[in-house]
Amino acid sequence: MTVKLFWKEDCPKCPAAKKTVAGLDGIEYYSLDESDGLAEAAFYSVMSTPSLVISDDEGTEVVSFRGEIPSVSELDRWL
Repeated sequence: MTVKLFWKEDCPKCPAAKKTVAGLDGIEYYSLDESDGLAEAAFYSVMSTPSLVISDDEGTEVVSFRGEIPSVSELDRWL
């Protein structure tokens, strides 16, 4: 499983989202202020920040949290 965090510099909820996922292994961070982040966000249809997308080993989305911050226990349940 891969956890992708989509964030923006001016997002008021994004620092808390970063803190929530900080202890996870293999987290990928994508800034929507950069072209690479925007491209990845377009692939997963991410339209708001913060967004977390959990995908399987083939890159297929398993679950996502868009515009919200899941709890650590909720993330653990999916991972």
